[in-house]
Amino acid sequence: MEVTVGDANFKEVVLESKLPVMVDFWATWCGPCRMISPIVEELAREYDGKVVVAKCNVDEAVEAPSTYGIRNIPTLLFFKNGEIKDKLVGSNPKAAIEEKLKALL
Repeated sequence: MEVTVGDANFKEVVLESKLPVMVDFWATWCGPCRMISPIVEELAREYDGKVVVAKCNVDEAVEAPSTYGIRNIPTLLFFKNGEIKDKLVGSNPKAAIEEKLKALL
């Protein structure tokens, strides 16, 4: 399952989650973001119930991207127990993203 997060619900959805969380920081105008979007959606289905997959549009959220120093998109942040455990920047293959997800489990 994929969840949309923004400044209002970031703490609740990401930081207070009992499950590990992958946050995809993206924007509609970003080509590489559109390239990895189907991969992120696929992983959200495959890891449903094990990992929360959240998407944060950097054009709509200001606080969260700023807090985590998001300068380039797409950026994937991997959280466990409210802490960042890993990070991927740019368009990455499914295998690279899945490797990071498996490390959270």
